[in-house]
Amino acid sequence: MNAVIIDGKQIAADVRAEVAAKVSELKKKGVEPCLAVILVGENPASVSYVTGKRKALAEVGMADRSIQLPESTSEAELLELIASLNADSSVHGILVQLPLPKHIDEDKVIMAIDPAKDVDGFHPVSVGNLMIGRPGFLPCTPHGIIVLLKKMGIETSGKHAVVIGRSNIVGKPVSILLARKDVNCTVTMCHTGTKDMGAITRQADIIVVASGHPHTLTADMVRDGAVVIDVGVNRIPDASKKSGFRLIGDCDFDDLVEKTSYITPVPGGVGPMTIAMLMQNTLEAAER
Repeated sequence: MNAVIIDGKQIAADVRAEVAAKVSELKKKGVEPCLAVILVGENPASVSYVTGKRKALAEVGMADRSIQLPESTSEAELLELIASLNADSSVHGILVQLPLPKHIDEDKVIMAIDPAKDVDGFHPVSVGNLMIGRPGFLPCTPHGIIVLLKKMGIETSGKHAVVIGRSNIVGKPVSILLARKDVNCTVTMCHTGTKDMGAITRQADIIVVASGHPHTLTADMVRDGAVVIDVGVNRIPDASKKSGFRLIGDCDFDDLVEKTSYITPVPGGVGPMTIAMLMQNTLEAAER
């Protein structure tokens, strides 16, 4: 068996094309969707994420109000900036790129964003809406995973999904989305406290791996024909690459590709979906 490798780049491009069409409709009505991305400092990974977001904004025709602040920016200055963007009716979405420098309290910053502009879906109000199934912004990576499963026509209803990882950004929210009626999985969550993880993952029809560690999921932990969604992005040294490193996920891709029915590659799987769903959230914020 050789897995179908899920092309996240192509599906994300389709989502962005749908968003772009709706943006041009909104512009005809005099509304230009606008996202403010705030980056504090020079973290290389964050800089590249923000570059990707800005590229997507240009592609879908949205206004880009990106703001780069020095590492030395104080918490008070950042909160003041967020307050001014909250009050600016021409800005529909606000995203603060994490992680922030050590002297700034991330929780305070997330709490400061108006939930109506919280296109990252991290504010406690957004998380509460997700939990009880009320309309609100869904966090981009978990939502992107659900869209991948749907666009690939992967049967989810009544299936056993195992999520590895319990982060607030991926593990917890994707577990809730998988259990929602429109997806209808039975969900088990594994984490660092789980004993004999393989015994659980071998029962799974769908496995979402978001542990943040390479080689978390190996071929002996998966039954034939399972679906594997790899959320991990790990840099490992590779002298043959110009950058000196290459990206791998949390799964042993080469072994798993021979055993699974569908699998996402890293890069080019879940990653592009995250930015595509951010564009969709910003569009929704403007439509509201």
